[in-house]
Order: sequence, then structure tokens, then C-alpha cells
Amino acid sequence: MGLDDRLERIVARHDELQALMASGAGGEEFVQASREFAELEPIVASINAYRAAEEERDGAKALLEDPEMRDLARAELEEIEARLPELQQQVRLALLPRDAADERSAILEIRPAAGGDEAALFAAELFAAYKRFSDLNGWRFEVMEYAESDLAGLREGMATISGRSVFARLKYESGVHRVQRVPATENQGRTHTSTVTVAVLPEAEEVDVQIDEGDLRIDVYRASGAGGQHVNKTESAVRITHMPSGIVVAMQEEKSQHKNKAKAMKILRARLYEQQRAQAHAHRAADRKSQVGTGDRSERIRTYNFPQGRVTDHRVNLTLHKIDRVMAGEFDEIVDALAREEQTALLAAEGI
Repeated sequence: MGLDDRLERIVARHDELQALMASGAGGEEFVQASREFAELEPIVASINAYRAAEEERDGAKALLEDPEMRDLARAELEEIEARLPELQQQVRLALLPRDAADERSAILEIRPAAGGDEAALFAAELFAAYKRFSDLNGWRFEVMEYAESDLAGLREGMATISGRSVFARLKYESGVHRVQRVPATENQGRTHTSTVTVAVLPEAEEVDVQIDEGDLRIDVYRASGAGGQHVNKTESAVRITHMPSGIVVAMQEEKSQHKNKAKAMKILRARLYEQQRAQAHAHRAADRKSQVGTGDRSERIRTYNFPQGRVTDHRVNLTLHKIDRVMAGEFDEIVDALAREEQTALLAAEGI
């Protein structure tokens, strides 16, 4: 089916739904029609803008035959033809299938991989950078778990990031992040390479994932370890094992066992939801482990090279010579490039 035929069908369906709702339909039929109408509304708006520009172009071409209007028409035609490619691109992008998780909030998980203390230190800095990125976007950043290592590094950090289209913007961050710099502990000035794994999961609601209590093994124990907020005498820490999948979630950030269990269930639900999405969409990672990789130094989606002041995203061959700004949370240029790359791939796959 050609693009024009596809647009005609969308507009016709939009008009059909509008007539159905105006006819007084009620109940579930009205609810479903309203939902589909809302999904088509922005697509039809893009189509109408594109078609209006085409009509303006045709009108300007007709005026070229009028000697008195020729110069004005020529200038108008140039302006319209300059706008048409962008308007057509907006239509094509509007036709792309939507990831149902894009509008959701997200759960961020960061852990050091290869590199010992230096990896833990960079994990802490990266966690802070995502906090600043969230602040710049007006999102709510809620720390769920923050386990410090020696030297004020990070052994494991988790946060819920709430707001509109959080997952759509952060989903590209999943993978191995490599850092190259001279560690504070290095006496001879040698540059070290370390890695940190980042996972971004769409937040799941209870209706998204059905968890049978009988499939869970719940262990409680005393919070402990370097940097623990409350190495205490009560069994407040919780470990939940989902036996069918083998997923294990441990939480000890809160002093309350009940709160730790609630947080652990939230993370478990997100991991199971992402696992379901991975199975439904073969182009995505099969599970969280393949999403972040093993953490080996040779694996990476992005490199932060401090001696040269540059950040390189290897998926789109983008290099920015402003590492300080990136570490201050200015990720938009990288995220935008990754989004464009994904859109290009989807357009080719859909044949639009």
C-alpha cells in the first residue's frame, strides 16, 4: 500500500470514529472508539498540515502564470517547498508503531562492573548525572537503593524516575558505559579503563504483570555492608526470589521491612514486565542480562574519556567534546541522535 493510500484510510477511519461518537454510541463501544480516535488525532493533524501545504504549493504554482503575481508566487513557492519535506517527515514519523511503554516512568539501575574502586566511583558520578538530567526535564527522581562502596563509590544504585515520556527518553541508556581517566588512587598518572552497567526498565503496574504469591520466596535479614544507611539489629532487609524466572531482588534501603518489600516488588514487577516485552519484541534484548552485557571492558555503548574531554556514543558514532556538560546531566544531544537513529530504522522496516 502506497503512502497516499495509507493516509486516506487513516483519515477515513478518523472521520468514521468521529461520526460514531457523535451518534450517541455508549458503553464499551464509545470507550474503544474514543481511545482509537485519540490515537489517530495527532496523526490526522500531521496529515492535514501536510495536505494544506500541498494545496498552498499548487496555488502558488498556478499564480506563476500571472505576470503581475509571478515574483510573489515564486517567493511563496520557495518557502512552501522548503517546508514540505519536514511536514512529510512528521507524517511518516506519526505513522510509526508506538512503544506502549514510552509514556511510562522508569526504573534506573546502575552497578560497577570491571575496574574495582574506580568503576564504583564512576557509577556514583553517573548516578548523579542521571539525577541532574531528571531535574533538567522536570522529572521526579526517587532513590530506591543506594549502597555505597569504599571511597564513596557506588556498589548498587536504583531509582524510580517519574514523569511524562521518561522511558522514551531514557531507554537508550541501557548497556555498558566505559570510562577512561586517571583514577584518584593512581600514583603514576596512568589512564585506567573501567565499566559500569546501566539498565532502564519501564515501570510496571500490577495489571501489567500477574505475580502468583506462591511463586515467590521471601527472605528477610539484617541490613549490612559498606555504606548501609542503617546496619541494624532488626531484620528489615528483604530478598525476593521469583522462582519461575529466577529473578532475585534484594532491598535494604529503608528501615521498614514492609517498605523494603514494597520496593523490591516494584522492581521485580518491572523486570518481569521488561522480560515479557523482550519476548514479544524480538528486536529488543531477550532479558535484562543481555541488555546490560557482562560488563567486560570490550563491551560498550558509550565511552567517557576524561583526559580528552570527550564522550562518544558508539551506536551512532557521535562524539561530543564537552564531557563536563554531559556529566552535568546534559544528555539531550545524545538521546536525540539515538532517537533519530531508531526512527530511521523503523521507517525502513515499515517501508514508510
